[in-house]
Amino acid sequence: MDKLTRRGALVGASALAFAASGAARAQAKFPDRPIRLIIPWAAGGPADAGFRIMAQSVSKKFGQQVVVDNKGGASGILGAMALQEARPDGYTISQMHMSVLRQPLLNKQLTYNPVTDLTYILQITGYVMGVVVRADAPWKTLPELLAYAKANPGKLNWGTLGIGSTQHLAMERVGIAQGGLSWTHAPYRGTADTLRALLGGEIDFASEASGWAPMVQAGQLRLLAVFTSERAKRFPDAPTVKELGIDVIVESPGGVIGPKGMDPAVVAVLVAAFRAAAQEPEHLKFLENMDQPLILLDSAAYKAAMAKIYDEEKELLRRLNLLPA
Repeated sequence: MDKLTRRGALVGASALAFAASGAARAQAKFPDRPIRLIIPWAAGGPADAGFRIMAQSVSKKFGQQVVVDNKGGASGILGAMALQEARPDGYTISQMHMSVLRQPLLNKQLTYNPVTDLTYILQITGYVMGVVVRADAPWKTLPELLAYAKANPGKLNWGTLGIGSTQHLAMERVGIAQGGLSWTHAPYRGTADTLRALLGGEIDFASEASGWAPMVQAGQLRLLAVFTSERAKRFPDAPTVKELGIDVIVESPGGVIGPKGMDPAVVAVLVAAFRAAAQEPEHLKFLENMDQPLILLDSAAYKAAMAKIYDEEKELLRRLNLLPA
């Protein structure tokens, strides 16, 4: 009986060793076929271009094609939705952005949990957003604009690309930090429409992403402040909102995500590849041209940051009565 037990143990140990070596070989081969990268926007836009640059770099590194799959519409959540059905093997990944986090809070029909039902791979960048006024506006600084809003309740109209957008919520945070301000938010269909309304005098100021950059450089608009943690490189004279004593930082981080339950070893391979691609000169030049900062966070730190933002967003949307009943 003792001999049989010992023989069984040896056979079992050999089988375990063989299985472990096989798993290691499988992980070492990843990827051994093309990877599908979902970009939840139409092809040709800035949100698409930066990831295509990285996809080319990662393809060269892996010797396997990273195939870009554009799935536009539905507020940019079609990538996250596709990941709910995908195998967690690393061969289907998607671009991550704030709508993926926020839309389940705004739409009760979306049943995925953006924190627990996705694998966070790598945070890569964010967006520069700021407060702009016309060049002939009487306000030279954000404190002057806020002081006017306090002294003249209900007189200021301001625009963003939509209710519940990052730009909208950023300015609402500023208003709350000031003790609550009475002003009127005007939602538009996009940044271009918002800035046209500002130039046309429909609104007094805009809280928008850096689509305003050419107009600021041309002297049509004045940039009062940016929401990022550091000043924008192209606009070093514009202070951050935080510098002005208002504890609001909004960088709208984005990166790469995968399905829930991915093998940490596969995640590590993807982290290393996309981290290197994000720091390639061509991609850094793209970020510079778009006024986007490089904000790299590996998997665990990225997930922790998103979990914190998710809780903050939920509370803010509740306070603004934007959560569905």
